Amino acid sequence: MFRKRPPPEEERRVRANDREYNEKFQYASNCIKTSKYNLFTFLPINLFEQFQEVANTYFLFLLILQLIPQVSSLSWFTTIVPLALVLSITAVKDASDDYFRHKSDNQVNNRQSQVLIRGTIQNEKWMNVRVGDIIKLENNQFVAADLLLLSSTEPHGLCYIETAELDGSTNMKVRQSVSVTSELGDPNNLSSFDGEVACETPNNKLDRFCGILQWRGKKYTLSNQNMLLRGCVLRNTEACFGLVIFAGPDTKLMQNSGSTKFKRTSIDRLMNTLVLWIFGFLVCMGVILTVGNAIWEREVGSLFQSYLPWAPPVDNFLFSAFLSFWSYIIILNTVVPISLYVSVEVIRLGHSYFINWDQKMFCSQFNTAAEARTTTLNEELGQVEYIFSDKTGTLTQNIMSFNKCSINGKAFGEMADPLGPAQKRLDFSSFNPLADPDFCFYDDALLESVKEGDSHAHEFFRLLSLCHTVMSEEKSEGELVYKAQSPDEGALVTAARNFGFVFRSRTPGTITTTEMGRTVTYTLLAILDFNNIRKRMSVIVRNPEGRIRLYCKGADTVLLERLHPSSQNLINVTSDHLNEYAVDGLRTLAVAYRDLSESEWASWSESHRCAEKASRCRDDLVSAAYEQIEQDMTLLGATAIEDKLQDGVPETIAVLSLANIKIWVLTGDKQETAVNIGYSCKMLTDDMSEVFVINGQTVQGVRQELRRAREMMIELSKTKECGDAEMMHAWKQTSSEKDGCKEGQDGLCTEDDRRQRESPLPLTILDSISGEFALVINGHSLAHALEADMEAEFISTACTCKAVICCRVTPLQKAQVVELIKKHKKAVTLAIGDGANDVSMIKSAHIGVGISGQEGIQAVLASDYSFSQFRFLQRLLLVHGRWSYLRMCRFLCYFFYKNFAFTMVHFWFAFFCGFSAQTVYDQYFITLFNIVYTSLPVLAMGIFDQDVPDQQSLEYPKLYEPGQLNLLFNKREFFICITQGIYTSVVLFFVPYIILSNATETTGEPLADYQTFAVTTATALVIVVSVQISLDTGYWTVINHVFVWGSLGSYFAIMFVLHSQTLFRISPNQFNFIGCAQSTLLQPVVWLTIALATAICVVPVLAFRFLKLDLKPQLADAVRYAQLAGQKRKLSGGSAGFFRSARSLSEGRLGARGGSRRSAYAFAHQEGFGELITSGKNMRLSTLALASFASRHSTSWIDTLRRKKNSCAPSNASGECSPAHSCASVSAPPLSTSSSVLGGSLETPIGEESSPAPSENTVTVSSSLPQTPPISSADWAAEQLSSEPTAADEADSQGGWRFNLGIAQVLSWTGLTGRPTASSTADPLSKETQSAV
Repeated sequence: MFRKRPPPEEERRVRANDREYNEKFQYASNCIKTSKYNLFTFLPINLFEQFQEVANTYFLFLLILQLIPQVSSLSWFTTIVPLALVLSITAVKDASDDYFRHKSDNQVNNRQSQVLIRGTIQNEKWMNVRVGDIIKLENNQFVAADLLLLSSTEPHGLCYIETAELDGSTNMKVRQSVSVTSELGDPNNLSSFDGEVACETPNNKLDRFCGILQWRGKKYTLSNQNMLLRGCVLRNTEACFGLVIFAGPDTKLMQNSGSTKFKRTSIDRLMNTLVLWIFGFLVCMGVILTVGNAIWEREVGSLFQSYLPWAPPVDNFLFSAFLSFWSYIIILNTVVPISLYVSVEVIRLGHSYFINWDQKMFCSQFNTAAEARTTTLNEELGQVEYIFSDKTGTLTQNIMSFNKCSINGKAFGEMADPLGPAQKRLDFSSFNPLADPDFCFYDDALLESVKEGDSHAHEFFRLLSLCHTVMSEEKSEGELVYKAQSPDEGALVTAARNFGFVFRSRTPGTITTTEMGRTVTYTLLAILDFNNIRKRMSVIVRNPEGRIRLYCKGADTVLLERLHPSSQNLINVTSDHLNEYAVDGLRTLAVAYRDLSESEWASWSESHRCAEKASRCRDDLVSAAYEQIEQDMTLLGATAIEDKLQDGVPETIAVLSLANIKIWVLTGDKQETAVNIGYSCKMLTDDMSEVFVINGQTVQGVRQELRRAREMMIELSKTKECGDAEMMHAWKQTSSEKDGCKEGQDGLCTEDDRRQRESPLPLTILDSISGEFALVINGHSLAHALEADMEAEFISTACTCKAVICCRVTPLQKAQVVELIKKHKKAVTLAIGDGANDVSMIKSAHIGVGISGQEGIQAVLASDYSFSQFRFLQRLLLVHGRWSYLRMCRFLCYFFYKNFAFTMVHFWFAFFCGFSAQTVYDQYFITLFNIVYTSLPVLAMGIFDQDVPDQQSLEYPKLYEPGQLNLLFNKREFFICITQGIYTSVVLFFVPYIILSNATETTGEPLADYQTFAVTTATALVIVVSVQISLDTGYWTVINHVFVWGSLGSYFAIMFVLHSQTLFRISPNQFNFIGCAQSTLLQPVVWLTIALATAICVVPVLAFRFLKLDLKPQLADAVRYAQLAGQKRKLSGGSAGFFRSARSLSEGRLGARGGSRRSAYAFAHQEGFGELITSGKNMRLSTLALASFASRHSTSWIDTLRRKKNSCAPSNASGECSPAHSCASVSAPPLSTSSSVLGGSLETPIGEESSPAPSENTVTVSSSLPQTPPISSADWAAEQLSSEPTAADEADSQGGWRFNLGIAQVLSWTGLTGRPTASSTADPLSKETQSAV
């Protein structure tokens, strides 16, 4: 616990099999710790964290004051009991969270590892492994620490690993030991190994390692290719041995994991500020009353000294005033009662259970429910503006499926008609006993073509079975398992396998296949390897007949340029097919071949051999040789592969975008792969104005590219909207003023001028940019963009874009991007991922979400919330998050209101009791008011309340915007609440005071006594706050009714008990209000007083709310009203079921990407495997394995709605557009996002199932709208929204869509949008529009 911190390392030196030598450097052990506390540190650290809450410190101070008899007029137990309760509840919750961290740590630390100790292999726990130990790993085992690979059971010291925990990639990677140690496979040889490694110090760079191995007087260079990092999994390698270089917290995995942070919501931070303000207000009231006490004691109190002297030690009016100050601080402290924090914790706990119990977030496939792993961040879920997502395993399943293909100009694999019968999956078993039973294909025309012996189809699949770097393992006769370095290759080889061309095995010089049941062995002459520049690969093989042929596959953009001119007609047809595949969101690939003569092969082989041996410019010469032979090829066709997204990803991203949430993808994958997924999940679309790619290699290069992107945004925005000419002129004028330099005068500019010229554009200019833009940036460029002087450049450009994709990023860079947004945008961030490489990002964001997927549970353990599917994020935010924020805001507003109403009565009473710190109420009423009388109703509202049902929350994403703008509880709302509370306190004090001062009992005795006044005021207070919470509650349940009416009943019951003679006899000093309740509440004038005070308090609130609803309704008001109207109409019959069933049908593959082709192979492959195969280093009896299959992703309704946006409603039977006199085109102000004002499709009543849809700036409003009486806009819109579709609507759904857009636009003009825009305050409706509406 108090271990001395070792000195900082300058270089790490490790000697194998020598613990004594290594221990003198005090290297970290392999024990990891993610927990925050232990038995000794829990209490002090937890209390320290809790007393960072201003309120807890405030109540501790009040408790100390109450222990002073001369100051306190209330018992000390009124504060210490609730304070101890709050601290205990929070401590138990924190201890529970940390217990699970300890449990996870123990699970990892106690894993067994095989360590070589004194020549024998012994089992040791991971936590006992030390730097310098030699560890044996077996197949499918996790790597325990960062190891230097010494030897392997594979040839040449090779081993294969999966790095999903590190970078999210499930593709295979190869590592190789240093040649001098590769033969030390025997434990006896390894036990005598005493090599010494000098290397870099611990760092977080996953792709770099520099070191030197010294052994037997020689030095050997070490690189990252020789390292096995903790978190990797050994795959398809029987065993290997490694030397521990970094252990525990020094490993690269832990260096990237980040530290556990104490997360607090924005409401918590605001409450801390408000508590300080309230404390200041409390001090001000105390000062005022202290001054009053001093004046009163001096002028009036001195006259009573003969029979009412000051109690010791008070001897003058100043000291009396000093003590009264502290007494009033104690009395008035209930403006922020400790019960507030107890209630907040209970409400958050309830919200967490709702998330855990939500059956709609339960995944039956994995039998996994959603889990709220923290209870402190629920309302923050309703304020998210930025989502940072991992790609692999989060958005995608990293599974590819062979979906379509084009062979010799004929397309295969067409999708089934969504309105027709379901297509039957092909059965390959009867045709091919070696077929993969999991392979899915539906077009039997292709299978028939193969069976009939079509030469082009045979050559097509022969190419797919030969042109690859896949390894095959035949576990038993006919049971083949393919292991590919990319899932794309696995999908293509599996497709060839099922269509009769089965890849069986390979050697460094041969490839063996089974073609239509016949075994064929090809001589492998050369592999022309893939790289990111070539974007293609080729193989040159000789068939058994001696014919030499080159097979090539690659990105169509590069392969079509290298075809023989005679293929032009086929190229045109295939290009059309490629465009169709791109529209469907598929990843395309072109395939071609070329026959070579013996002389051509001999000539090229010699030139290639010379290039391989070149000492200078070797890579360029080899690429030139490849280019030489890959010409004049004959096109065979094209493939289309689908990268399977997780279910519902495109729809979820679309809906979250409509909610004004920006989504950034931070992935370790290559740029092209990430862009492919961006298009597949509809983050990127061809409708976007521009997609900017930043790949500069220097700081200056990145800066220029970012500035060029911003300038192009402004230019495109100017072109799109003519009205932006003034904005461009203003920007140029601003730039020229900042530059101070005109064109041609750069030589006169100072360094400051140049620095100003390079500064980001003003935010007002960037905010004015219209259009949809996206930004793609790679890891090298991002490293420069994250530097201190580049942060503003990057943020100003990226935040203007609708979508941002960061590629090749390290785990630490993910966290840095999140921190950058938190720093500059002051927005609530959410990070979601599924692997250990996402842990640092999850910990850095305000909210961390873990996907319990295929990459382990590291992300889940570090997260605040977890579930199994990305699509559940939509419900987590738009339903649970929005409700939690709404409930917490309503709870806080009401709580502050009722406590100011309760407490300020003491302030007014002070002016009538000689500032003596006398309380208005009985001390038991003061104690029980917040604990019993008013606690349960507000808890019920805070836990169960909702403005609209969950279905409407999903259908209208713009309902989410008030949380992002923090509209429901902020400083303004706080002041409104306390103003209402102060007004209520004035009424509650002065109305009873005025009436009772002149009132008499039925017997004629006056009612103007202290106890009668106290009971009347207390009763009126309880009734007023109960009526107020009844008005504030928007969703009544049985529990709400029981709590509201039960609390009122408990007040009267407890009051009669406390005022009874029985308790008075037991303790006369404590219960001195004997009989007061009975005598007071029997007087009619008391009830009249209570009724009058209640009316004066409540009627203004009702009037204000009705006026606000009529004059300035909110979106939720319209949705709620329309829902009620729709429910009434449902009772009278009619249904929109036709439209619901029509919308549920598939509308084609998601998205429309006009002509943007994407290569599956070229974008997912990795360079280097070709050389590895031909070298023979990776050949063995049992080779690698991979199962990589996919299914179709879901369809989109967004594109269908977009296609309807400019159409005119047919008004005649022929369906032609009616003339201008029957359609009024209304130019409406643009909305704040691309959604409709209601954030959803309005084709069906709000009470029914519908889907979000984008709105447009120009709306066609049918002139046939029914004439309506002059009512408010919200009422009219809600009535139309809730109405059932007419016969005309059913005949033409497009007309219904335009009609409802008109309604949505009217709602925007009447201020129903959550986010006001400049256009929303534009000119009112024109006369033509008003007549149409």
